[in-house]
This record gives sequence, structure tokens and C-alpha cells, in this order.
Amino acid sequence: MLRQRAAEMIVGYVLSGLVTGAIFAVMGSGLTLSYAATGVFNFAHGAIGFLAALLFYELNMAAGLPAWLSALVSVVLFAPALGFVLHKTMFGGLAQAGETAQIVATIGLTIALPALGLLVVDLAGLPSADATSLPRGIGPHPALSFDVLGVRLDTDQLITFGFSAVAAAGLWAFMRHSPYGLRMRAAVDRRRLATLRGIDADATSALAWMLGSGLAGLAGVLAVSVLGLDATAYTVLLFASATAAVFGRLRSIPWTFAAGLALGVIQNLVAGYTDFLEEVTGLRTAVPVILLFAGLVLLNRSRERVAGSAAEDAPPPDHLAGLPPWRRRLPWALGLAGLLAFTFLASEYYVGVAAQGLVLALIFCSFVVVTGIGGMVNLAQAAFASMAALTCGWAFSSGLPFFAAILLGVAAAAAVGMLVALPALRLGGRVLTLATLAMALLAEQVLFQVDAFSNGTIGWPLPALGLGFADTSDARVRVVVLLVLIAGVAVLVRNLEKSASGRAILAVRSAPAAATTSGLSAPRTKIMLFALASAIAGLGGVLFAVSKGSITATDLPAFSGFVWLAVVVLQGVRRIGGAVLGGLIAVVVPELLAAWGVSAHVGAILFGAGGMILAKHPDGVLTQLAELRHRRRAPSEPGPSLTRAQAEGPLFRLEGVVAGYADCTVLRGVDLAVNPGEVVALLGANGAGKSTTCAAAAGDLPVTSGRILLGGEDVTAWPAHRRARAGILLAPEGRGVFPGLTVAENLRTWLADPEPVYERLPQLAERRNVLAGALSGGEQQLLTLAPALVRPPRVLIADEPSLGLAPMVVRQVFDVFAELRSRGVALLLVEEKATEALAIADRVAFMRLGRVTWAGPRSDVDSERLTAAYLGVR
Repeated sequence: MLRQRAAEMIVGYVLSGLVTGAIFAVMGSGLTLSYAATGVFNFAHGAIGFLAALLFYELNMAAGLPAWLSALVSVVLFAPALGFVLHKTMFGGLAQAGETAQIVATIGLTIALPALGLLVVDLAGLPSADATSLPRGIGPHPALSFDVLGVRLDTDQLITFGFSAVAAAGLWAFMRHSPYGLRMRAAVDRRRLATLRGIDADATSALAWMLGSGLAGLAGVLAVSVLGLDATAYTVLLFASATAAVFGRLRSIPWTFAAGLALGVIQNLVAGYTDFLEEVTGLRTAVPVILLFAGLVLLNRSRERVAGSAAEDAPPPDHLAGLPPWRRRLPWALGLAGLLAFTFLASEYYVGVAAQGLVLALIFCSFVVVTGIGGMVNLAQAAFASMAALTCGWAFSSGLPFFAAILLGVAAAAAVGMLVALPALRLGGRVLTLATLAMALLAEQVLFQVDAFSNGTIGWPLPALGLGFADTSDARVRVVVLLVLIAGVAVLVRNLEKSASGRAILAVRSAPAAATTSGLSAPRTKIMLFALASAIAGLGGVLFAVSKGSITATDLPAFSGFVWLAVVVLQGVRRIGGAVLGGLIAVVVPELLAAWGVSAHVGAILFGAGGMILAKHPDGVLTQLAELRHRRRAPSEPGPSLTRAQAEGPLFRLEGVVAGYADCTVLRGVDLAVNPGEVVALLGANGAGKSTTCAAAAGDLPVTSGRILLGGEDVTAWPAHRRARAGILLAPEGRGVFPGLTVAENLRTWLADPEPVYERLPQLAERRNVLAGALSGGEQQLLTLAPALVRPPRVLIADEPSLGLAPMVVRQVFDVFAELRSRGVALLLVEEKATEALAIADRVAFMRLGRVTWAGPRSDVDSERLTAAYLGVR
């Protein structure tokens, strides 16, 4: 009997856990889909779910629509439409921004979207929606109950699991068996190559955001009867779902879905069978956070980017470099003078508001150290501030002198910062961001709930900081003390940037591998940064508690760090001035809105609008203002006008093309022409600009000046996917295949029916269901060129097609070129093996230092010209 009862209990926990896990799985699948397709981790995924749930509630309660129709409108119409609008206004631009801007912009949406929904509800006079609202589920009300394997489940639970299973199966079928799913998977596998195969990456991203938002909306509507309409609960749901996405490595939707189901079951089993954990407050509810952190550390070690990268997060240009030092400092000196005048002339209340802003500014300075200088996004700063304040309160209440208690609190924050730095030694980018937030949530839910440390809900009282002649109970004194401390931090940061340690930090941030080979210790550098930033945040936390007069475990919640980072980055996270402005704005704006009688939701909406600004200007407001001043001082000159192309002449032509990477110009006026049924061999030494010419011709690299003509039509402004659809096909250097797709799927990205390829190339037919990444180099190159045999392009650009191939395979490749030439294809061939290239070429062009130095018939090429081209001499 006992054994049977135990088995029934286990089945009950498992079944109810599967229902909860189904919500995790749906939301996690949407998160994985949008991230894999676009590269943007959407922290606002939970907010989108909340908006869908809010609309479902209002349609059902206020408009009186049936629950099923309300759910249909919210999930199928509203959520995808919201995803599309966000893609067009924000996410599309974020895909090219650095990780910090991506994280902060989506954090802004996390706050702005729920505020926008609630503001609309208030203005329209609809039924109030808050944490006390009790929405119904999709099913009948009241819910009906059924016995499933001896376990009592209601209709809402059954509907939740059923809809989740249908959504998972439908998403799998869509991704595997539809052309849209194939394009999306190709873009996920190799986005650049997808555009060169005619796939519109922007349209693919838009579809991914629509599907991902639809799944978020489905999860939100399914969870509304459990979570209610508490926006914070949906953000917590996001991080629980992120655990499932992490175990799916943010790429595999089936693994993400399975992990979400497992997470729900594990959470229920832990709650039901771990009575011994009751002694540790909060540990049971922290299961998703613990699993999230474990999954991040064990499964997601960064292999590409750790602590920033020069390519994605390079510092902005210093537009004020030409100004004398006094001129650069004048605005800040005037601002400081104005703040001091305000401090001694304004009323005590408003001076206290300014002091609160400066307390936050001191905490925000820690972001300048760890994110602005170190390039690591750390969301645990609120936990460091709480740790220092609680430690200080505990030490002072235990009899330690106040100044000694302050030092102990700051030291405790620094020690915890060093502990948090340990995962930073293995992780980077978004993964590190999630790991630091997981540790902050773990500290809040477990460590800060220990009564001996936090003194329960009462907290620790703290006295004012005495200076002999005055103390910080006077708001004016607090302002002066805080300004002195911030100035000290500014000097510390300035000296750090100019020191050998600062140069080591920059080296580790920009090129970790190169820094290590130069004898620099990346682990030591990261630990130092985390410790210093944590100490600054801890000092700010202590002064927060001193200003308030006490500290409790809930005064500085972990999600505050979520918002704080966004505020600082909006102003400019690389500068102390950005931290000061961010702190003042974070306090002053809500105060002004309250004084003017404006809804607090408006401030949150404005904050979300700041996230949209980041999509276009990722370095913040201060840098943007400096850039505007720079543009006014140095207006750009109008470029030369271009005439319309004539229809006559070669099929494909480059005229005076100038292009390069960032500030480095590679092509300096390239002129090149290819006729139909002609092979032009482009030869030259390494670094001459051959591959850059191929990229510019195919639209993979923007052109600074000059133009590119196809059949007499100017295609310079066309994106790569449009040029590909018009008949310009680039076989890039290396292998132009999607390694994560099968041979058959690779062929279907260019061909509607791959069967003719199998008839021409039987070796590919035999391996049609093999992943392209598992093919040999020769097979991959044949797979790259095979679609051109069935659907010949107008222009084929082949960049180093024989690279790394056996001689027999090279002959096959060049046989393909010969056939394409006979069918009227214009071929531009870049080849390191001059003998093979010259054997097939009709004309030859030599490049040197980004220019075509000679072009003419193959018969005019002699050994002297060939030697000059490859040795880089005239």
C-alpha cells in the first residue's frame, strides 16, 4: 500500500511538472528560435508573453469575447504582429550592434512593453490589470477535473500540455519540411552564405521574430491563470525558460523543449521530496536558477568571444580628440558648478533627491569598470551592493566600529566579485551575462534570506556618517561626500586606463589569445576587474543604506542590476560622466513625472524608447552628442555624381570600385569587366585585394564609391540576396556549403528539385542525407558548384575554388567551369594555382595593392608579367 501510494505521488509530481514544464518549453523554444536565427538574445521575451496575456484578459473580460477567440487573437494575430514591428523598429538594427547594446536594448523593452500595455488599459478605462487580477484560462470556467493515471488534473492543465505539444510538433514540421524553415535554418547555419544564395536574411529574421513572439504569446496566455497579470512574474518565467534554452545550447529547439519539460518535473520532485532543504530558506524555489548557472558553466563555454572582441565591441572614435583639455572639461566643470549651486540653494527635499541620484551614480561607476573598460556584461551589481550593505549592518550591530564595518562590507563585496569572476574565466558574451544574473538571483533567494545575516524583514539600522564638523544626515553633506567619492573613482578609472594594467585589460578584451601569447594573464585581469567593480558597487550600496538609515534584504533586488546597466549604457558606459548622468536621470525623471501628475508608466515607456536609440547608436547618448558636434565642425563633401549605365558592353563590370573594412581601404578604384561565356582570371599576390573584390562584386561588402553593373544595370546599391536572385553567384573562399544542413537541403536552397544534380554527380546522390559538414573538401566544393550546373547563374564568381583540394578533384572543378563557360556564364576566377587558371582563362587581370595593374588576353601573359604579379613588383 505504501509503495503504491508513493508511486501515485511520483506520477502526480511528474504529470503536474510536465504541465509547468510545457510552459517553460514553449517560451524557451521561442527564445531559442529567435536567438539562433538572429543572434539577439531577447530579454523582453517574457514581456511579450505578458502583453499577449494582458490582451487575452481584456478581450475576455472587457470585450466579452469567448476565451478561445481571445486566445486566438492574442497568440496568432497580436504576438506575431508585435514581433514584426519590433524587428522593423529595433531588432533589425540590433543584429549588427555589439552584445552590450543588444542586451541593454532588450532590457529596455522588458520594462517598456508591460508599461505601455498597462498605460493603454488605464487610459481606455478597461478592467484593471495587476498582480491581484484573477484571469481565467482558455478552457471552461470553472475548470473541469479528470483522473489521468490516478492523478487529478483540470482542463486548464490538459489544455496547456496539449497546446504545447501541438506547438512543438508544428514548429518542428515547419522548420524541417517547409521552404521557409529551410531558409531560416540556412541563415542560422551561415548567415553570410545564405545571403549569397539569394536568401533574404532580413525577411528570415522577421519571420523568426514573428514565430518567436507567437510562442512567447502562447506561453503567456497558457500561464495567465497561474501567474496572473504580474509583469515581474513573466520576467522570472523568462529566466526559468532560459534554463531550458541553455540546455538546448540556444540552437536546438527539440532539446530546448525536452529540457523545459524536464525542468518542470525536476522542480516538482525537488519541492515534494527534499524536506531537508526546508532548513535553507529559498533553496527549493531556486532550482531553475541553480540549473541555469550549472548549464551555463558546463555546456556553454565560449569558444569565440570572451570578455569582448574588437570586431563587435570596438571603442567609438574620440570625436573630441582635437580639442584642448580645458575645452573637453568645460561642460563637466559647468555641470559640477551648477549641481553645487543647486545643492546649497534648493530646498532640502530636492537636494535629497539629487543625493539619491548620486548614490546610484556611485554604484553605476562599477559598470564603467567591468563593462566599459573590461567589456564584460555583469548583472550582479545589485547583489554586490546588497552584500556590502548587509555585511556592514551585521558587523556594526555586532559591535564593530562603523568605519571598520564599512571597510568590511566593501571587502565582502570585492570577495564575492572575485567569486563571480570565476565563471568569467570560462564564459563570455551573453552567456556570462546570464551567469552573473543567475548568481545574483541565487544570492537574493538563498543567502540574503538567512535571518542571521539579513536580520529578517527588519534589517539592520545604520547611523549617519560623521565627519567631525557635520554628518550625512544633512542632504547637502551627502551630496558633497558623494561628489568627492565619485571624483576619486573617476581618477582611479583614469589612472587605470593609462597604466600597464589598463593596457593589459584592453589587450585581453580585444584579443584574448594574442594577449595570452604575449605573457598577459587573462584570468588575473578579469578577476581584478570584477573585484574592483564589486568594491565600487559595494561602497555605493553602503552609502545607499547610510542615506536610508537602514538596510533590508529587499531594498536592492537583483533585478535592479538588470535596469541599472541599461540606464548607464544609454548614457555611455565607457565614461564616468555616463554613470553620473544615468544615476541622476534614474531618480530625477520619476520624481518629475510624479510632480507633474504623469503616469509612472510613461517613464518606463521612454526608457524603452532609449533602447531603440541604442539600436542605431550603440555607444550611448554622450558619444552621439560628441559625434554631432564633430559633424557640425567638419561637414562632409558631396560625392561625385554617377551617370546612368549604358546597356551595351560586358555583362558584368566594376567601375572605379573603392571598398574596405571599417577605416581600412582595400580596393582603390578597381576596374574590371567580364563578358558572357568568358573566363577572366584575377591573379595577384596575397593581400592584393582579390577576395575583397569578389565580396564587393557579390554584395557581401558595401562599396564606398564607384559602381557595379550587371547587364548595363547599376546594382551597386543592391543587397547580396538581390544580386544572387538576379544571377550573381559567389562561391566563397573555403567551402560554400551549410555544414548543419544535409546535402539535399543544401541543394534545395538554390534549386527547387535537386534530382538533376544527382544524375550529373552520383557521388552526391549517395550522400544526399549526410550533413554537408561531414563531406570531404572535394565533395563540399562540388556541392558548392553543383547547383550552377542545373540552374546556371549569369555571373559566377569563384574565390580560390581549388584551395586544399586533391589534383583529381581540381580537374573536376575546372571541368565544371569549362561547361559553364560553354553555356554562356560569365566567370570571374580568383585562383592561387596560376597554371590551372591560365589554362582555362580567356582574359587575365593582375592586381596589386587594391588596383588592377594590367588586364589583357591570356595570350599576352608571359612569365615576366606573372612573376611581377605574384612578387608584387612592377
